[in-house]
Amino acid sequence: MNYHEPVMKTESIDALGIHQGDIFVDVTFGGGGHSKAILEKLEGRGHLYAFDQDEDAQRNIVTADNFTFIAANFRYLKRFLKLHGIREVDGILADLGVSSYQLDEATRGFSFRFEAELDMRMNKEGALSAKDVIQNYKEDQLVQIFSQYGEIRNSKTLANKIVSERTYRNINSSQDLISVIEPIIKGKRNKYLAQLFQAIRIEVNDEMGALKDFLKNSLEVLKPGGRLVIISYHSLEDRLVKNFLKTGNFEGKQEKDFYGNIHRPFKIITKKAIEASHEEININPRARSAKLRIAIKQ
Repeated sequence: MNYHEPVMKTESIDALGIHQGDIFVDVTFGGGGHSKAILEKLEGRGHLYAFDQDEDAQRNIVTADNFTFIAANFRYLKRFLKLHGIREVDGILADLGVSSYQLDEATRGFSFRFEAELDMRMNKEGALSAKDVIQNYKEDQLVQIFSQYGEIRNSKTLANKIVSERTYRNINSSQDLISVIEPIIKGKRNKYLAQLFQAIRIEVNDEMGALKDFLKNSLEVLKPGGRLVIISYHSLEDRLVKNFLKTGNFEGKQEKDFYGNIHRPFKIITKKAIEASHEEININPRARSAKLRIAIKQ
């Protein structure tokens, strides 16, 4: 299966500060690249728990006594660790967004490059598909999704075009959708389509809601001194992560206790997000938009 080399693998693994005997969680297992690197550092000691809701990822499961795979969305981090008798961990790694494999697997419908049914479910058992969004969402709902999740400038025109066209034709596949909106694409075509497909994917998988749940869970399960390492790929994700690490909430509002002391749940290691090197971007273009943030629980 074509899972590419993980983005900023060396930087993210080093950021975890791995010691043998520690307990870690890789909440975005994918092709197992990060997990294998963590296991190498653990040298058979400690334990690694890995989460992934995509059943295709299970084909990459690592065989090791100190490795446990959990087939679940990372938004349920605390619940599933508790089921395994784990209440605290030393470090958590999250490589957000869609994987290279999912983008390259034509049948999943994540990419505008292939003709495929509009699906985009990371969990194939999920109730909502991309086709449901395009066929059934109201126009104002579509406008909100396209503008908020895709930052598409002509979101109103785009939503109106889709709603008008779907009254007399089915929009079932990626090419159906592209043919409908082709006349109103603004700017660079590929960038526009990437933004559109990103917006739909985020809605289908409730990625923002899942990220918020995960971040709150991570604060609860990390030991004091435990490390949280997160790689994000678009401004919405990065803003949520940045605000939460700084303030413990998603709005970035400073909260103070009775004595006026500012609540700081984490010590932030990366005042400015780490970005991939030019060398890595040349090898793996997906790394171009990646931002790595590191924090230690206070």
